[in-house]
Amino acid sequence: MLPKNRKPTLPGVILKYEFLEPLNMTQQQLADALGITRVRVNEIITGKRSITTDTAFRLAKYFNTTPDFWLNLQLNVDMWDTLQQHSEDYEKIKSIS
Repeated sequence: MLPKNRKPTLPGVILKYEFLEPLNMTQQQLADALGITRVRVNEIITGKRSITTDTAFRLAKYFNTTPDFWLNLQLNVDMWDTLQQHSEDYEKIKSIS
């Protein structure tokens, strides 16, 4: 369920504060472990890049989570952004009876 009064927490924020910081892990260390670039990790953390299915599988494998965990974080953000951009259009749509 999407929060009504604020944007959902970005996956990169969760990655940084719930995973990297408690492990005292750098972005470079994570990038090396996942086989991706540090730039890619940094862009996820700063919210400039979305979690892709490829990234979700990599993060899930490394942190012993699921790809769904990471993709659902991203989906909530994407849905929130879309709703904010198009809410007036959605209000005009009449449901089928």
